[in-house]
Amino acid sequence: MKLLPLRKIKYCLTLSLVLSAITQLTASDKTDYVTKEPTKKSFPLASKGVPVNLLVSSADFSGVQKVAGHLQNDLYKVTGTRPNLFKDTISDSGPIVIIGTLGKSPLINILVESGKIKASLLEGKWEKFITLSVKNPMPGVKRALVIAGSDKRGTIYGMYNLSEQIGIHPWYYWADMPIVKQTELHVTSGIHTLGEPKVKYRGIFINDEAPALRNWAKEKFGDFNHQFYETVFELILRNKGNYLWPAMWQPSSFVTDDPENAQLADEYGIVISTTHHEPMMRAHAEWDSNKDGAWNYETNKEKLQEFWRAGIERMGNHESIVTLGMRGDGDEAMSEETVVDLMKNIIVDQRKIIADVTGKPTEETPQVWALYKEVQDYYDKGMRVDDDIMILFCDDNWGNVRILPKKEDLSHKGGFGMYYHFDFVGGPVSYRWLNVTQIEKVWEQMNLSYERGVKDLWLVNVGDIKPMELPTSFFLDFAWDPEAIKAEDLPNYYENWVKKQFGDELATEIGEILSLSTKYAARRTPEMLKPDTYSLQNYREADKILEEYTQLLARSKNIYEKLPETHKSAFYQLVLFPVEISSNLNEMYIAAGKNKLYGDQGRASANYYADVVKEKFFKDAELVRQYHEEMENGKWNHMMSQTHIGYRSWNNPPYNKMPEVSYLQIEPSAQLGYVLENGVTSRWNRSGLFSRSFSPFDPINDQNYYLEIFNRGKEKLSYTLTAKNDWIKLSSKSGSIQYDEKVRVSIDWSKAPKGQETGEIVLSGAGNEFTITVPLKNNLPEVSGFVENNGVVSIEAAHFSNTFNSKNISWTVVPNMGRTNSAITMEPADAERQILGKNTPRIEYEFTLFNEGELKIDTYLSPTLNYQKNEGLKYAIAIDDEAPQIINIHEGETVPDWEYPDWWNNSVTDHIKKKQSVHPNIKSGTHTLKIWMVDAGVVFQKFVIDTGGLKESYLGPSESIYVK
Repeated sequence: MKLLPLRKIKYCLTLSLVLSAITQLTASDKTDYVTKEPTKKSFPLASKGVPVNLLVSSADFSGVQKVAGHLQNDLYKVTGTRPNLFKDTISDSGPIVIIGTLGKSPLINILVESGKIKASLLEGKWEKFITLSVKNPMPGVKRALVIAGSDKRGTIYGMYNLSEQIGIHPWYYWADMPIVKQTELHVTSGIHTLGEPKVKYRGIFINDEAPALRNWAKEKFGDFNHQFYETVFELILRNKGNYLWPAMWQPSSFVTDDPENAQLADEYGIVISTTHHEPMMRAHAEWDSNKDGAWNYETNKEKLQEFWRAGIERMGNHESIVTLGMRGDGDEAMSEETVVDLMKNIIVDQRKIIADVTGKPTEETPQVWALYKEVQDYYDKGMRVDDDIMILFCDDNWGNVRILPKKEDLSHKGGFGMYYHFDFVGGPVSYRWLNVTQIEKVWEQMNLSYERGVKDLWLVNVGDIKPMELPTSFFLDFAWDPEAIKAEDLPNYYENWVKKQFGDELATEIGEILSLSTKYAARRTPEMLKPDTYSLQNYREADKILEEYTQLLARSKNIYEKLPETHKSAFYQLVLFPVEISSNLNEMYIAAGKNKLYGDQGRASANYYADVVKEKFFKDAELVRQYHEEMENGKWNHMMSQTHIGYRSWNNPPYNKMPEVSYLQIEPSAQLGYVLENGVTSRWNRSGLFSRSFSPFDPINDQNYYLEIFNRGKEKLSYTLTAKNDWIKLSSKSGSIQYDEKVRVSIDWSKAPKGQETGEIVLSGAGNEFTITVPLKNNLPEVSGFVENNGVVSIEAAHFSNTFNSKNISWTVVPNMGRTNSAITMEPADAERQILGKNTPRIEYEFTLFNEGELKIDTYLSPTLNYQKNEGLKYAIAIDDEAPQIINIHEGETVPDWEYPDWWNNSVTDHIKKKQSVHPNIKSGTHTLKIWMVDAGVVFQKFVIDTGGLKESYLGPSESIYVK
């Protein structure tokens, strides 16, 4: 076919073609619009393995033309055949894909002028694209798929969205996501669009990047140069982001590391800014390299202004947001006091520089003031900036929002942003190694931010980028449209994230594993794990942790073995590796805890667990080595090199250090010892206080307690167990052990006597004999709801008996959020404070007590901060008809100069906040626990009712039995 110039195409269009093409039905990209089977009206993007050719204008943005090449490559990866990419003219009469930007591409402008595309769909829109099939777009071409954007990024998003629809995952490079081959790709009819983003700027911050990312980039690309950043820009855009704080740890400097970095970012449409302590488009590393005096505006004002002026001059016309203000040298506070007048003068002077250099009114250059750490004190004390400057609020570095705009501040035209963290170097202990962020927590805090007016910039610290793949995707997806993802949608997000790569059948289980693995990791960061984190003695806590990981690891390995070789790498990176290495790490720490406890008890197994600790410590290193050297032929070498074992302070240790262990010189002959689960302590021996009686058994809880027999000598220990009552059931009556064995003790209730009774077990071995009491309570009253067990009722917040909503406020379960089950909160998140009354939103839990007296209720809450900056967030609690108690979850909490107070250290270490209420004179029987909303933003995870039997543990007792 003869090449047709654009000017001829324009005049060959006829009115009849125009009218026949206007069949534009609005469609949504919420579901797939590329299918494997053709329909009557679908567009054949690829047929029999051959994709259609692409057409783009050379007058369009260079970034658009570049990404058109990416789409060309993506079609090749999926179909195995590379389509042609034409510029301006075509040499094919078959169906084509036309790509362009409204107002920039003559190809798109002609289609608009001819009426084949409605300009109103794109004019004046921010980052919007439409994808639709058009008949007779130009002479000789009967049909085209048009990807048109309202601006540069809109067009780019349209192309990348189509790539994702055909099976190119946004993390195809950064996580080696598999690409499933297809021979048929058909685009369904209608207009496909994501609309405009609800949050204007959406981006990531590459931070804390040594030793992992830095060494990887040096080995792979030579440094943080434009080859490296091209992969980052593509990743951001494929995830529908548009904003970047580049790597900045010494000696990184985005512009000077490679002069092509800034140019390439502008070409792709990535908005570049600098961090909260790097004002005026200058990297702090540049100041250090200049050695031009002190970083002090009071003593070195002229040199700092020269430095900043050069940053604005260098910025030129690149799309940027200029950071204003100032912090101290090395990301520290500028001074010990909040010097408001000085900060105001700095910002005034900076804005004068911007206006002078750009030659435009200052407000025409986007600017942001970041309220990070102590800088928020300036805002809290009333300092405000010009109306065109965006205010960037920040979390506490641990995913808890510190402050949100008050309603009277929402008229601020510059808008508001939020700087969030998936990675942090600082107190109480840095977390940088694995992903420890639940997307449910991100949803709750960022939904809160959005509903309270933070809609202009969402920025997240992703550390080394890997292994933060999942939460990064979620953060940017959620930022595009926070109104589209509700709490109930969260479980499906995991599944949908991997569905195209791993298939519908496997995606369901993979999604479940991802949700659980991040849940387990978020309970306590790997860097904060200790031998005594999880209780070895109460509620079987440590063993439950190990069992959870054992099951998760088995499921992960089972899937891994089923996968084809092409899929294994991505699955290993995203699922199997973090599960396996976390499982191993928890085994190591729990073994260290057992080594100490068992050593104190004189057990022979103390030495065994010392060996386990050593084995797991070196297995950790081996798993990291395999990740670096064997996976993808070493592609990701260095990425897991962050130290994570042996923290002594907030900062990472120079090398991993194994937990301390000790060995015992034990007796040559066998020696008998034992402990009872839920035992009643009665006497001392050389291993400490030990029990001669179990706590009572009852038929409703149907307890199954263990009697753990252990050996204190080198020779094997032979034991016998004899139940003196036929209603006592034993899982073992004799055995020979080297170390330890747990014998399960339970009751045959069909034989058990009524009332309160006591039975006995005799334990014999190594010349010793012990009689152990087994008490019964077989005369319990009628029960309903959650049932007391040995002085405790434990209730997961999501398992309510009744909810009562008001006209405009409702209770919402956030599935999987929190340490043990799910969480519950109120929506909308910007609801006003409630005054208690008959219509106040309330939630109820039914429970039964066997004893009477004073109750203490521990309410487990997400560690939400006092983002309203008032006296604190509140809720109300009562049992039955007693007067509700108003509980202030922030009572007594102060943050002097944003240091690290104990209350905050504890809440972010444990990822929970506990508030206790006391309820006197509660009778035995069935009761109702009532919780009223006072403030929005309070997130409930668990309630533990203590009648006197509560024991220490990290996660609290497991949920009580529920009887309907």
